[in-house]
Amino acid sequence: MPTMDSSSCKPLLRRLAIGAAFAGVLTACGTAAFQHEESRLTFRVVRDTPAWYTGMPDGVQEFDLPVASGEGVQHIHAWWWPAASGRSDAPAILYLHGARWALTGQLFRIEELRDFGFSVLAIDYRGFGKSDGDVPTEKSVYEDAHAAWRWLAMREPDPARRFIYGHSLGGAVAIDLAASLSPADGAGRPMAAAAGLIVESSFTTLEDMAKALTYPWLPVGLLLSQKFDSISKMAKVKMPVLIVHGAADHLVPSRFSEALYRAARGPKKLLLIDGATHNNSMRTGAVEYREAMAALFGLGAAARMRANAPRRLGFTQ
Repeated sequence: MPTMDSSSCKPLLRRLAIGAAFAGVLTACGTAAFQHEESRLTFRVVRDTPAWYTGMPDGVQEFDLPVASGEGVQHIHAWWWPAASGRSDAPAILYLHGARWALTGQLFRIEELRDFGFSVLAIDYRGFGKSDGDVPTEKSVYEDAHAAWRWLAMREPDPARRFIYGHSLGGAVAIDLAASLSPADGAGRPMAAAAGLIVESSFTTLEDMAKALTYPWLPVGLLLSQKFDSISKMAKVKMPVLIVHGAADHLVPSRFSEALYRAARGPKKLLLIDGATHNNSMRTGAVEYREAMAALFGLGAAARMRANAPRRLGFTQ
């Protein structure tokens, strides 16, 4: 199973933090060149296909979605994988990945969601994989998530069967999308609602994340142009929220998920998976995951594995 390389991640974040501090001193909050470097270090896009990718599973449909940008229309690459059950009423979920790996590096987690009974729409943000664009930014990944959600809303018209999932940095993208769906977008137009939000192994703000992995005394919050302020947005989310974190995650501390849980205002559950790390909560805690989705979202099929495996660590409410 793939894991995030924390030994390579931490030096990059240290460079980002130190670079932000010096750039602020030298350029009074930075230039376009510094912001480009900031984005590059935040997303850490790997262009190579990961060694664990063994090919596209049967049934995955690949296509491109248009996204309006300052350069005209660009495209994001997407996968649509209908539920294994073949049922037309199967719930559908938008999968938003984190930093570094494109969709080919995310397949193991997408497979787990499909095993849970979902039809899965997964996208690569611009700058990742086969999508257009150079280096992603906070603004561009939010735009890409909205474009994907509009497509999913047309594919699955029933809001009660649509869900949002985000892992790690993708959790911040998912929270932003969920907040914008509660109840209208920035222009005041109602958007297609969702039945629930799942956030796994994510953080409160990019500043908090940088301080956790670098040096708390650096004034990165004043200098970073990208904020990923999930903690304030979580209070605006008006749908049920399931927050999941590996108790043994040494890259993103589980205290961040606990803080996000406290900030959530609607129906919510916090699931801490004993023994799980940054990338394997869904597999290690499959039984608890299904139970939590059944209890919070009313997905009855999610509880089928309860009797088939021992309980590890339950969810809290």
